[in-house]
Amino acid sequence: MHIAAVGWIYVVLMMAITEDSVIAGIMTFFVYGVLPVTIILYITGTGGRRRRREQNSQREMKERQQLQTTKADTEKNPD
Repeated sequence: MHIAAVGWIYVVLMMAITEDSVIAGIMTFFVYGVLPVTIILYITGTGGRRRRREQNSQREMKERQQLQTTKADTEKNPD
């Protein structure tokens, strides 16, 4: 997916270079290039972010359970 984004940015950069004024070139680059690419990359990355969030919450839950288990064990057997 990133190779397509880099290719699109290149095409838009070439379009922006051919504009008559600098402001028009900058606007072309941001409106046709940067804005759409960031939106597409954000949308396509949603699944990965969700997966990482779930993995982190499961890991934290396991850590809490282990902490509670060790805490309960030390209260039962205060050696």
